[in-house]
Amino acid sequence: MGYRQECFQVFPLVVPADQTTTITIRALYDHCRLEKNTEYEVAYYPKEYWTEECKRKTFLLRPQGDSLVIPHHFTGEQEHVFTVTYEQDGEEQSVGTFSVYSLQPDLFARRPFKGDLHMHSYYSDGRQSPAYVGAYSRMVGLDFIAITDHHQYAPSLEVQNAFSEVAVDLRMFPGEEVHPPECHTHLVNFGGSFSVNQLFQDRESYRHELEGVMQGLNPLPAGIDPYEYASLVWSLDKIREAKGLGIFCHPHWVTDNRFNVPRPLLDYLFEQQPFDAFELLGGIAPQCNNLQVAYYNEQRAHGRIIPIVGSSDSHSCLNHTRLGAIHTIVFSPTLELQDLISSVKELYSVAVEAIPGENSRVYGPLRLVKYAEFLLRKYVPLHDRMCFAEGNHMLDYIGGNEEAANWLQACKGQVGRLMDKLWA
Repeated sequence: MGYRQECFQVFPLVVPADQTTTITIRALYDHCRLEKNTEYEVAYYPKEYWTEECKRKTFLLRPQGDSLVIPHHFTGEQEHVFTVTYEQDGEEQSVGTFSVYSLQPDLFARRPFKGDLHMHSYYSDGRQSPAYVGAYSRMVGLDFIAITDHHQYAPSLEVQNAFSEVAVDLRMFPGEEVHPPECHTHLVNFGGSFSVNQLFQDRESYRHELEGVMQGLNPLPAGIDPYEYASLVWSLDKIREAKGLGIFCHPHWVTDNRFNVPRPLLDYLFEQQPFDAFELLGGIAPQCNNLQVAYYNEQRAHGRIIPIVGSSDSHSCLNHTRLGAIHTIVFSPTLELQDLISSVKELYSVAVEAIPGENSRVYGPLRLVKYAEFLLRKYVPLHDRMCFAEGNHMLDYIGGNEEAANWLQACKGQVGRLMDKLWA
């Protein structure tokens, strides 16, 4: 039996592939300290790229202070496993098993950011205020959010204003759930600089522009309403005009005893792909997500390139199977809005379902899924612990605690500093 993972710190945790990097395994507490006069056997296992001759290597090390310092050449993009043991009274004792992940340059230059691009407040059918949703989102480990109330853009600005005079690392972007008139299909405007729903208020101008879109359409397959398809194309064009990300939402949500999007329209939307990203996972119901994942896999098998996100579609912060559990990890150079949007479009995102008490599930390109699974085990618990503290201080702040602003200032930048230490 080795010590628990949190008794040690491994840094860097993520390293460049095909280079030699020195990693450090540091004991954090007295009960797991490394004895300077003890010789430790370190066994190394490459997880994917190995042959019979090199699938396991061993070497002996003595601690330097409270740490084992290991220079190693990390071959390929993969997880690398180190086990540490020592001999006591003629018996082998385990210190623990530790992992490092190596990445090719394109992915190594990016950092993992957890986000939720679809959630609601009490301005539509949610239960809590925008400020409360924002604070709670940080407490459950999110790096960025957009409140996307039905028909409404203003709540997403309200949460930004609630924390505009205090230091917080959670990025809060504008957003809304877009409902084109007389159209059943829902879209999300993530990050757009203006409200698309507001444009529907001038119904005469909207219908005039829609007529132009319909006239420019190719002949549509049977079963598709030209008005509905044109309204989606028009809305998604407006989201892009606002420099936002146009997300196609929950087609397998069951409402009025039928799927939200009829099959002919669904198939044509994936054939033409006027949207920027598909909400692969949402918070409606597990069976909806199962169908959406199956449909996505079928479309990928047909050779379609489909950017994806996962969103909670949360209507209450108290539903822990949604807010914080279903989210997106975007591998982006920064947390700036346009970097996040570009990274999703460039297929650097995965959809994650991490419901408390269940095994996590990650969906997307295999390369990213393997890396994300590693991060969920080795990095995310450290990240989320810091976010939990900051989110609690945000709740204190909106609750009127005068000391909360100072606490938030003290938390500012801690996740960034953790990344700087864990990425070589």
